[in-house]
Amino acid sequence: MVVLWLTAMLPQVKPSPCVATAGTNCSSATSSQLALLYFAFALISIGSGGIRPCSLAFGADQLDNKENPKNERVLESFFGWYYASSSVAVLIAFTVIVYIQDHLGWKIGFGIPAILMLLAGFLFVFASPLYVKRNVSKSLFTGLAQVAVAAYVNRKLSLPDHHDSNDCYYRLKDSEVKAPSDKLRFINKACVIRNREEDLGSDGLALNPWRLCTTDKVEELKALVKVIPVWSTGIMMSINVSQNSFQLLQAKSMDRRLSSGSTFQIPAGSFGMFTIIALISWVVLYDRAILPLASKIQGRPVRINVKIRMGLGLFISFLAMALSATVEHYRRKTAISQGLANNADATVNISAMWLVPQYVLHGLAEALTGIGQTEFFYTEFPKSMSSIAASLFGLGMAVANILASVILNAIKSSSKKGNVSWIEDNINKGHYDYYYWVLAILSFVNVIYYVVCSWSYGPTVDQVRNDKVNGVREEEEEVIKLN
Repeated sequence: MVVLWLTAMLPQVKPSPCVATAGTNCSSATSSQLALLYFAFALISIGSGGIRPCSLAFGADQLDNKENPKNERVLESFFGWYYASSSVAVLIAFTVIVYIQDHLGWKIGFGIPAILMLLAGFLFVFASPLYVKRNVSKSLFTGLAQVAVAAYVNRKLSLPDHHDSNDCYYRLKDSEVKAPSDKLRFINKACVIRNREEDLGSDGLALNPWRLCTTDKVEELKALVKVIPVWSTGIMMSINVSQNSFQLLQAKSMDRRLSSGSTFQIPAGSFGMFTIIALISWVVLYDRAILPLASKIQGRPVRINVKIRMGLGLFISFLAMALSATVEHYRRKTAISQGLANNADATVNISAMWLVPQYVLHGLAEALTGIGQTEFFYTEFPKSMSSIAASLFGLGMAVANILASVILNAIKSSSKKGNVSWIEDNINKGHYDYYYWVLAILSFVNVIYYVVCSWSYGPTVDQVRNDKVNGVREEEEEVIKLN
């Protein structure tokens, strides 16, 4: 942020001020000036890559306590409020910060975020003695690669017949994983000890980690492989959320006044705030109203299973795209009936408030699936993979942006008839409603795909733990009855 702020402060690192008029050419930025600007963006990207996934995992580490009977509820609440606070930050950035940049200039507009980042860094270091800090281990990616190589090298080995043959598996003394799980059993060959004299040293450690890995490393790779199908189901929702540029065109062509007699118009770019407001509202209602009320009615703590929340979010995302297609069909039909087919800049006599429900649905979908996936990854992965768990949803959004461009280009080229396709600069000539229906159909197929992935994944860690707790309670109740 400091480097970006310098691009606005120092005259030498930006083009000279110029007002373009007829016959006047303004000088463009030099290569060195652009290089400094891109360098600032690169630093921001690297910094964000360090902060976003790790801050979520680090915050969860402060609260995660397996001995706490309400630990699952604590983590669920934390993930929701973390997501909500991030959304509030986006809301402030798109309103307050943008307003400052527009009215007070870039020097102050970039200077305030730089000062805020400096303050955030100071507070983080100042509070360092209070944090729970987990010990740093070796490179996780190296360990995962070693498991894959060892499993391939030992592919011809036979696995032990019984699950309790713990002596056949290589594990560290302080490891809680005595034997690997039964799922994805072919990976278990990476931790099978073939010959103790040849595989292990005098200290009990593996002589070649690329041929023999610990049971912990094997379970880490299994956890990553198992969640990939569930992770991939969130990509379609992120594709739907990324359609904001087309929704901006819709809003610009519609009546954005709050009422017929009002002169104030909602900026077309501000309609995305309804998505953020819906997301924040859901977190507050879910955490402070819905769950407490349901728990009071049931007489016991109530939680909505994370897989149900993710599936519900994906279904709402499908509804959002179906609603978007319906509204766009009505908007385009109205524009043509008013003789505005060739005038993309004209305002159609239809209220832009019709766009609000689809924005709200997108916010609910992101609140359910986005927060749900983050919680799901964190609870299913071993603690050593917590930062990867926190970054997977962001990775899915990045993949979604790429796939959204691929889908858009494919539809634009395949739907072209003559000089007109579904995707046109003139929104009244194109058929954005058809494009939305394609996304809606893909979203519905994605819901079915999620059901299959969720079923094949099996019970989550929380479900297994709850079943054990419930089993113990039932045994205790039976003992009480017998006594």
